[in-house]
Amino acid sequence: MISHAPNPDLLAKAETLAEALPYMQRYAGQTFVVKYGGHAMGDAEAATDFAEDIVLLKAVGINPIVVHGGGPQIGAMLKAQGIESRFVDGLRVTDAATMKTAEMVLSGAINKEIVSWITKAGGRAVGISGKDGRLVTVSKVLHPTDDLGFVGEPDDIDIRVLDTISKAGMIPVVAPIGVGPDGETYNINADTMAGALAIATGAERLFLLTDVAGVLDKAKNLLSDLTPSQIKMLREDGTITGGMIPKLETCIDAVEGGVDAAVVLDGRVPHAMLIEIFTRQGAGTLVRQG
Repeated sequence: MISHAPNPDLLAKAETLAEALPYMQRYAGQTFVVKYGGHAMGDAEAATDFAEDIVLLKAVGINPIVVHGGGPQIGAMLKAQGIESRFVDGLRVTDAATMKTAEMVLSGAINKEIVSWITKAGGRAVGISGKDGRLVTVSKVLHPTDDLGFVGEPDDIDIRVLDTISKAGMIPVVAPIGVGPDGETYNINADTMAGALAIATGAERLFLLTDVAGVLDKAKNLLSDLTPSQIKMLREDGTITGGMIPKLETCIDAVEGGVDAAVVLDGRVPHAMLIEIFTRQGAGTLVRQG
């Protein structure tokens, strides 16, 4: 006999969606750029949740653009090939052999895996890199003491390929690879890439999904809202250090470049992005102009 008793899980989801509806409608037609970090990709269940969230955003009328990292995966492949990695100020020194491997991992294995996750979740995704359609033209990153090799930063962005994909009802998944003025291939920091695309597309939100809860104070409490001036003070007093510094610099550049807000989120938390967007309490650390 078929039971018609209400399913508690389904009821909870329905109530959550009902609460979220006004927030969903608020962002219809807007662009969200989502950076999916290399460390946040390590769990299959979390990857499935991420893909389902991206498909839901598209379904409610938001245009998501996914930019992915892949540092740990590149490091593992280089190690398997016997190529030693060296970093300067958090950037991987990238000679020709390293660049070839980085492109293979980023534009190949990782990019297509994310496309596959989105497809399994019921969406339609197109995997590209910054080289496709000359999406991202870069200039070489110049370091005062070291030659970083083929490490670039976005210099010019042509968003037509992104517009074409989004308007066709599909989701762009972008590998952080760009093309130099003479056609050379360059590796780009994924946070930097995501921030530049958010500015160029006039995105409403930039999300940096990583493997930390957000920005923490010295007592390890989450700081839920910050302004660029507050970030500067926290950096000066030593609260913000290490890898969080370049992430927050990307957030500051984005909001000063016209993005309404940027958010640092823990990509390992189930549906953290939806909690941030569609609930009153939010999640992670939101950066917005004061």
